[in-house]
Amino acid sequence: MILFFLDHLIQDHLAWPNKPDAGDVYTINFGITERKRQELEQRMHNCNLLENDIEETFVRSSGAGGQKVNKSSTCVHLKHIPSGLAVKVQKSRSQGLNRYYARKQMCELLENKLLGKESPEAKKLEKIRKQKDRRRRRTEGKDKK
Repeated sequence: MILFFLDHLIQDHLAWPNKPDAGDVYTINFGITERKRQELEQRMHNCNLLENDIEETFVRSSGAGGQKVNKSSTCVHLKHIPSGLAVKVQKSRSQGLNRYYARKQMCELLENKLLGKESPEAKKLEKIRKQKDRRRRRTEGKDKK
């Protein structure tokens, strides 16, 4: 009875099977809401980011967080093997949330690389640049009066 209970607990907490095959479907479980999990999986699918293509390592964090980050390896380092892009995230004190943030940031990098000026990040920067130009022209017009 105890072995069954422990085996059941272990299987619930594992996110990946022991031996990944090409047909395996991975479940992302980082302690985030179901909606965020689905959005991340969809975004990873849209930019062709597969879990098999990611090399994930955990290192000790530094900075704010006190003893928690000094004694545990909560910083996540992801490397996308096909493109060579690497991401290091220590945004949270939780390793699970850092894994989520790292995958999200990796998706952003891949979108920027694949889409160029059509990526969401590039569009956001372009919008900010245009706003600053409008403000600058407005203040120049006031100075002349």
